[in-house]
Amino acid sequence: MRSERGWAGVICCFVLFIVVCLYLLVNMKGAYRASGHQELGLLFFVIPGAVASFLSSRQRILLPLVGAMMAAPVCLVLMRVWLFSNRSFWQELAWLCSAVFWCALGALCFLFVSGLVARIRGRD
Repeated sequence: MRSERGWAGVICCFVLFIVVCLYLLVNMKGAYRASGHQELGLLFFVIPGAVASFLSSRQRILLPLVGAMMAAPVCLVLMRVWLFSNRSFWQELAWLCSAVFWCALGALCFLFVSGLVARIRGRD
């Protein structure tokens, strides 16, 4: 059962990472350019990491990271083939690497909050 929960975290992060990536590429193409903050959409990648960390029983940071790292090449292929971008390959690769970072940070944030909640409940 434990290994199945681990795969659930990896698959969840994989799917949510691709969904967030496609959502940001399709729906918010020029939304942040007008405000001067182009990469605020990267903060949405915290969500797949936190959700995958919640679904993972052990290795709550490593499994979301594996899912995000598996989804990054898929997103890169989708961006280069399906969605024609005006950015270079290296800019898109850097954007995806920072998205993987934010996904791992989401897993870390969930781990921190769950540890904090457990500590507060232990005091009462």
